[in-house]
Amino acid sequence: MDAAFSAEQDEIRRTLRELITKRCGPDEVKAAVRTPSGHDPALWAALAERLGLPGLALPEAYGGVGCAAAELALACEELGRGLAPSPHLATAVLAAPVILALGTEEQRAAQLPRIAAGELTAALAVPGTGLATALGLVGDNAGDWAGGGRAGGVQARVRDGVWRLYGQAEQVLDGHSAGLLVVAAHAGGFARSRTLLFLVREGACGMARARQTSLDETRAQGRVELRDVEAELLGGDEADVPGALAAVGDVAATVVAAEAVGAADRALERTLDHVRQREQFGRAIGSFQAVKHRLAEVYVQIEAARSAVYYAAWAAGAAGVEAAGGLALAQGLDALRAAASEAVQLHGGIGFTWEHDAHLYFKRASGDELLFGPAHRLRSRAADQAALFTAP
Repeated sequence: MDAAFSAEQDEIRRTLRELITKRCGPDEVKAAVRTPSGHDPALWAALAERLGLPGLALPEAYGGVGCAAAELALACEELGRGLAPSPHLATAVLAAPVILALGTEEQRAAQLPRIAAGELTAALAVPGTGLATALGLVGDNAGDWAGGGRAGGVQARVRDGVWRLYGQAEQVLDGHSAGLLVVAAHAGGFARSRTLLFLVREGACGMARARQTSLDETRAQGRVELRDVEAELLGGDEADVPGALAAVGDVAATVVAAEAVGAADRALERTLDHVRQREQFGRAIGSFQAVKHRLAEVYVQIEAARSAVYYAAWAAGAAGVEAAGGLALAQGLDALRAAASEAVQLHGGIGFTWEHDAHLYFKRASGDELLFGPAHRLRSRAADQAALFTAP
């Protein structure tokens, strides 16, 4: 493993930080999340046109840049620093890789170039609160998480040679605004029960969508209701959906962990600036040993999480190396929660007000843990995969 970054990787980091710092301050973030879409379309256009961010990890054959998980993690670390509200996670990290892995050549050619160009946003719609399970992060995803029997989840059946979907998904990242939905649905009944993925386009007859209130407004979520909606099967009837989602889940966990590290780093920077200026008993509170120790512990935690993220990003592209995304995510979530908690406390009375900027980081930490965690289940899943507690 080469721990040094290349000139191209450093340029990705520098360019993104410059753009995010200029266009994504706390006031801009708060304004963007209150729009109907939940993000700033102008910022998304800039990320797509100037930097090619939506297609960073897509193959060049489909209009992408062809970078590896390491470059994607570096880019998302910068997005995390600014808590940038954008459809990048839902589109480029969750939906696009699934289409690339399971889609037919015609489906890839029709959707991926538009995603890479920023013209099309997409979302992975998983019923209930099972996103982390569907991605194989907190348990085996070969079960009935997409729905089962006559009720619950999303059901798929063929009628007159056309697949039709019925059901709903409640917590779909950018599901209220995405132009394309990749919907996980249960098919086959009891005789041949299985989970398949389907493409549903914006404006489909019988589909209703609404934005949901979420703890972390920077990750907009929507409810998707499907009432006998015509859908297109993604790939073939025998596609290995659990395997593909698990592979996507490992990279997604690495990306979310990178965003958490970036957010934690920025929260620590803001807290350091504050404790250097705020005075108590005639001296800056940052000069007190107790405050120094608390912030030093946060710094060590962030650096450990950053190392875990970089290793996981490297492991995602290395043959014969076990996936490490889940463990990196657990460390990233813990680091962000610690940094956000210290930011709230060390900002004093003003830090405890719900409107203070420190709460943006606290909400991101809590929201990500609800969506992709919790951390102890991520670690438990990693231990099970490594057979740490299995008798020889």
